[in-house]
Amino acid sequence: MAQTGTGKYTYELIRDFLKLPDGQSFGLVSRVAADEQDRIYVFQRKDPPVVVFDRDGQYLGAWGSGEVTDPHGLKIVGDIVYTTDRSDSVAKSFTLDGKPLLELGTRGVHSDTGCEGPPWLAERAAGPFNHPTEMIVHPNGDIYVTDGYRNARVHRFTRDGRLVTSWGEPGHGAGQFHLPHSIALDDDGKLYIADRSNKRIQIFTADGDFLGQWTDMGGPNDITRGKDGNYYIAEQEDDGKPAYICVRDGRGTVLTRLESRHVHGVGVDSQGSIYAGLTQDRSVDKFVRLS
Repeated sequence: MAQTGTGKYTYELIRDFLKLPDGQSFGLVSRVAADEQDRIYVFQRKDPPVVVFDRDGQYLGAWGSGEVTDPHGLKIVGDIVYTTDRSDSVAKSFTLDGKPLLELGTRGVHSDTGCEGPPWLAERAAGPFNHPTEMIVHPNGDIYVTDGYRNARVHRFTRDGRLVTSWGEPGHGAGQFHLPHSIALDDDGKLYIADRSNKRIQIFTADGDFLGQWTDMGGPNDITRGKDGNYYIAEQEDDGKPAYICVRDGRGTVLTRLESRHVHGVGVDSQGSIYAGLTQDRSVDKFVRLS
């Protein structure tokens, strides 16, 4: 185990912290999230897609077999788990123990954006969905979905699934997207969108008005807001630099960067410890906050 970070944001890294029962192994780990009881939910690309642990790493169970074809985004708000099924183009919510609640989109039906694959820049924006990336509920009760790999939009729905509005178009300017990949919210209801291939976080009002952006980062795979009000961002490798987990305060100031193996999802518990979901290494590392 090694120490990393700086000052108040010093951590002990425990590689491969979460252990499955004997004979089991993780699939590709797309996301990690903590609920209000500090249970840790791992979203993996194999059945069952959701695996649950306590914060000490003890295996608690798993659920969701057959419910999600291509696990991508997972956020937990209160007692609801919000997921996206990337290749099937649906966004789906569950109870904490895996009972399906709401499904947005039509499974296997993709909107027409003219995008067929890498570099994932849509020719045109379109409606929901074409390979969506993340789903979350807003304090106003509406649901927001980033869409995503083959689209360039954020969609807003009512709590019962009626589309309210969409915004965004392909490009690199303010309010444009090149692979909107993750979403977080603050207490005022502002939206923080990880615009991955543009290597920035864009900030919007709940109505989609552009407010600003954070730059100077590797492509952000995931953004999660902790109970401390800080933002935890999984940054891709960039220009010869390693992957990082970056901690920023509410103004966007970098508090620390933690070098990581390739990290696609980042969760944080109530004590400020960080869980890194690893796609290539198919594992979860834990950064235990020491201060």
